[in-house]
Amino acid sequence: MLVSAYRHDRLMRESESRAELTARLRSPADIVVSRILHEPDTYRHWEAEHNRLMRAVSEEARLARQVTVLRSTAFSLVHRRAMFEYLRDRHVTGWKRRRLFALFYGCRDYTNAVLAEHGNYIRCSSSYLCAHYLAEHLMQDVAFSEPLQIYELWYREYFRTFCDGELSDTDEEKQAIMPLNELRPFLKRRLCEAREAILAMPRTCEKDWQELQIRKPSGETQRLRAIFGTD
Repeated sequence: MLVSAYRHDRLMRESESRAELTARLRSPADIVVSRILHEPDTYRHWEAEHNRLMRAVSEEARLARQVTVLRSTAFSLVHRRAMFEYLRDRHVTGWKRRRLFALFYGCRDYTNAVLAEHGNYIRCSSSYLCAHYLAEHLMQDVAFSEPLQIYELWYREYFRTFCDGELSDTDEEKQAIMPLNELRPFLKRRLCEAREAILAMPRTCEKDWQELQIRKPSGETQRLRAIFGTD
């Protein structure tokens, strides 16, 4: 079935409707995103940012190009959420937390940097959820199911390895992280290849994902449904 490209007002209307649904849904993603509904200033800030993201999509006159731009947008949102997720998952506190913020924010005031990063995470999570909804329910884009989820897992692994290496201080910590530091070029190359593969994917695909396998962030290799081949 031939599907025409989507207008900007449709993309925004569908996005806002999906964001409003978070008040009634209880998934972890919805709980995070629901916070923008309770703070008018935060919602307006998110709406303005999301409007710019969707403008880049709607400016494309062909659906195939809109799909590609939306995938690129999803990549950027995955990257922008990574720092807060690392802080949460690694339970980074004390001087290491300050050091991490100095690494990404430079000499900026620590408290303001923390507030800015938290707000960035909430807004990016909201746009990421809406992008998923648009891709799956409007564009029927298969890349937003398992392929993009796998990319997100791999990016978290890469980002975690990078930050662990930067924050290692004692000889013990440096010795423990050394093997993973040596893997950084591979992890980065794997991400680049995955990104290229996802951007090149057709909107609909009949590939049997169960034939392939990837390495989980934990380091254990298991059979997973993937798209990028074996390690």
